[in-house]
Amino acid sequence: MARVVLAMSGGVDSSASAWLLKEQGHDVIGLFMRSGVTEPASCSIAPGLLPVLNAKSHKQGCCSASDAADARRVADALDISFHALNFSEAFGQIKDYFADEYLAGRTPNPCVMCNVWLKFGKLWDFAEQVGAEFIATGHYAQLAEVPGETSPGLFRGLDTGKDQSYVLFGIRRDLLDKIIFPIGSYQKTELRELARQAGIRTANKPDSQEICFIPDNDYGRFLRDYRGEQETAGELVDTAGNVLGRHSGYQHFTIGQRRGLGVTFGEPRFVVKIESDTRRVVLGSRNELGRHTLEANRVNWLAENPTFPFRATAQIRYQHQPAACVVEWVDENRIRVTFDDPQFAVAPGQAVAIYQESRLLGGGWIL
Repeated sequence: MARVVLAMSGGVDSSASAWLLKEQGHDVIGLFMRSGVTEPASCSIAPGLLPVLNAKSHKQGCCSASDAADARRVADALDISFHALNFSEAFGQIKDYFADEYLAGRTPNPCVMCNVWLKFGKLWDFAEQVGAEFIATGHYAQLAEVPGETSPGLFRGLDTGKDQSYVLFGIRRDLLDKIIFPIGSYQKTELRELARQAGIRTANKPDSQEICFIPDNDYGRFLRDYRGEQETAGELVDTAGNVLGRHSGYQHFTIGQRRGLGVTFGEPRFVVKIESDTRRVVLGSRNELGRHTLEANRVNWLAENPTFPFRATAQIRYQHQPAACVVEWVDENRIRVTFDDPQFAVAPGQAVAIYQESRLLGGGWIL
């Protein structure tokens, strides 16, 4: 069978993926991506792929020593090769992107960028170095041949509650025939039971719920520690421009936010706009939050040569129910999505993923 490099995070999904690949007869190499370590002075491996000499002595960023240890023990139990490598430079790019977007008044999506730069970027670079034919991850997504197309199509995972195709729109289409999603055809409950029966130590490990490099979910603290104090305080206003109060920093708000606004009203109010240039946070009613259209740029297509305009469904955040729409080409690398019904909390900086039924056609970044 083939040599496969598998991204291992120390969780049940990637651990079960390792077991499934091994059962299928593949030569599996596990790779744990560490976010930052003190690099050894001398090393023969290419820059950006430096080995962790003592995983237990480090706990930095999003890849904790306990996760690394879990991944290594699973690999040892399955008798597969394992590497824990330093990707601090790439993780630094993701942190910079996250901070830049929030301070520009946008809502970033670091998981999509991590997939583009790391899990399907650096992972493939490493695979080529070790002579692997495929890369694999523990994402809930599926690949299948599409008649008339040279590359496989990317489809939602069987477990619709865990489907992760939304965060995969940015990967390179030329990599699709080099990717394996071992768990895409499993329900999460089924996968945990399989892991228990296989004796995988992470079978009952809880899923991570936060951004990996902000484990306490305190975005404000992260931005303060990472970029220092910022002059971002300003006014809370309504959609007519009336001043309602003041806020301590617009980076603490996201489009659609209803709680923690710092002012109270007789009926619900939502963040409908963030103006980084004026430092104003605009509040409005639910109706004022709704949007019939959006535009997106930096579009990446996983389907060959879509013909515009076309009907589809669009997903504007991870847990958003895909909404019926028409997709049009605006200009070079920019699309317009017009929804049949208004959608709420369309946030600049977030991703929009375009589907036809369960197939992910591509997506872009909301302007």
